[in-house]
Amino acid sequence: MSGHNQFALLRQRRFLPFFVVQALGAFNDNVYRQAIIGLLFYLGVSEEQRSLYTTLAPAIFILPYFLFSALAGQIADKLEKSRLIVITTTMEIVIMSMAAVGFITENLPFLLVALFCTGMQSTLFGPVKYSVLPSVLKPEELTGGNGLVEMGTSISILSGMIIGGSVFLLAGSYGPIVAATAVIALAICGNIAARLIPKVDAGDPNLKINWNPLPESRVVLRMARQQKAVRNAILGVSWFWFVGTVLTSQLPNYALANLGGEPKLYLFALALFSVGTGVGSLLCEKLSARTVEIGLVPLGAFGMTAFLLDLYFARSGEATVHGLTIGTFLQQPGSIRIVIDLIGIGLFTGIFVVPLFALIQSRTRTSEMARVFAALNIQNSGFIVLAAITGLVLQRFLGWSSPQMFLALAIANAVVAIWIFTIVPEFLMRFLSWLLVRTLYRLRLHGIEKHVPDEGPALIVCNHVSYMDALILSATIPRPVRFVMYYRIFRIPVMSWIFRTAKAIPIAGAKEDPALMQRAFEEIDAALAAGEIVGIFPEGALTKDGEIAAFKSGVEKILERRPVPVVPMALKGMWSSMWSRRDTRLGRMRVPRRFRAHIEVIAGEPVDGASVDADQLEARVRALRGDAA
Repeated sequence: MSGHNQFALLRQRRFLPFFVVQALGAFNDNVYRQAIIGLLFYLGVSEEQRSLYTTLAPAIFILPYFLFSALAGQIADKLEKSRLIVITTTMEIVIMSMAAVGFITENLPFLLVALFCTGMQSTLFGPVKYSVLPSVLKPEELTGGNGLVEMGTSISILSGMIIGGSVFLLAGSYGPIVAATAVIALAICGNIAARLIPKVDAGDPNLKINWNPLPESRVVLRMARQQKAVRNAILGVSWFWFVGTVLTSQLPNYALANLGGEPKLYLFALALFSVGTGVGSLLCEKLSARTVEIGLVPLGAFGMTAFLLDLYFARSGEATVHGLTIGTFLQQPGSIRIVIDLIGIGLFTGIFVVPLFALIQSRTRTSEMARVFAALNIQNSGFIVLAAITGLVLQRFLGWSSPQMFLALAIANAVVAIWIFTIVPEFLMRFLSWLLVRTLYRLRLHGIEKHVPDEGPALIVCNHVSYMDALILSATIPRPVRFVMYYRIFRIPVMSWIFRTAKAIPIAGAKEDPALMQRAFEEIDAALAAGEIVGIFPEGALTKDGEIAAFKSGVEKILERRPVPVVPMALKGMWSSMWSRRDTRLGRMRVPRRFRAHIEVIAGEPVDGASVDADQLEARVRALRGDAA
């Protein structure tokens, strides 16, 4: 596992054709849109007309997302997905042929009609795009796969904008022909790649399609709100689009007015942000240890805020020198700081959004996946429009500068992040768990994504070696786990807040506090009845010698009342780490020897809770752990 490389997916047919289709689609969309702007300059239309078309074009492209997303989600859930991708890429060939006619005839209204059709095609492709990944990737590959897709999309958008904007500059009078040829050729390449995608079964082939977009839009939006974590993950993704829209819309003016650059400097600034986003997206798999780690979301949010704030302070006033090339800008005092800020914003943006996509995919039913992503597209569109209106109001009517917009965005991002983490403490709790665990230990995970169920109740049983065991398991299991723990550990300062936030269940021995013990069993049963995961350490105490003690009968009492699936798990390497009972308190602090110890977390195949006892579970945990304490 440690030798896994997410780029290996790019050599596999189950992923590569889909990746190519998505990258080519994003590339072609942006080549087309920028080529339209290039045509405006080529035709020498007035500045007023250029402003009209450049304002109208994004609105025309995004309108289909409001109109057809609900329908697209239904179709994507009903049809076999590789077939649907072939259909949408065939549509792209037809639409780009229309666009080619518009370029050759230099007919701007016709090009805008084709742009609307391009938006419609993107709307149909959107829900199937992210709903395919959970079907073709293993659970432990989900974060890495999403990271690759986000990286590819980010780089494709940037490349498309550069190439599309350069067509008429480089080709001159041949610009219309070159633009027409390029968009058709890219569409054909995308269609060829689509035909190589393996078959992906429909989520709900018996679904009855409602062709009325308005009531169905309400239905898919309600569907997306069924789970609090998914609902707020969708909100987080939409906020990502809001931040990205505001930031990228300000970069042209910022590059000219505040950095003193020529027009090419804007593309350089955009490239820094895009490359940062791609790198951050790729880092997610490494940082998450190949799990769906929503603890990265607060890290991404805090990083975005920090670099946005620094971008304001790096250059808050207008430039004193103008007409700078990329080379001369880099020679200016403070330029490297700005470069780092733009890369940093992009990097933490990638870290922020990729786990959110993976969370939505991992916690949404397969039969509803495409419709949930359709709801995401509707909400994203709304946030993009809101971002455009916000930028317009703040700049045109209030006279805010680009650095002031960055400052406002940093403050707004912090406020939104705090709000989301307040209403869904799981995000922040996971972040703290992730930070503590990955600071103290080096983890290797086995079988967790495969054996821990994505939904429904389950009981986790594990050996108990150190005071950090519950924290380690909560940081490695994708779903929230309600741990049963000794009440004195539950009350440890600072850690207590994390345990309470995670809804841990304190328990005491029958001789210590029989009432607390009874309340604990009742709370365990209620949690399982509600479809939650409960984690227990059946030994009842930390090991004193590194060996696994006999499992107590408490686990049997739980299963007698509610025979849910039981997932045996084992911790390996914890005995030699910090916070075990291997040494005295003074010995535990031998940091050079025990800090960043190699730990393995292993999950076994679930067993039927109705036919298993404490001795059998103990034997399974012993087998998983082996001889290594």
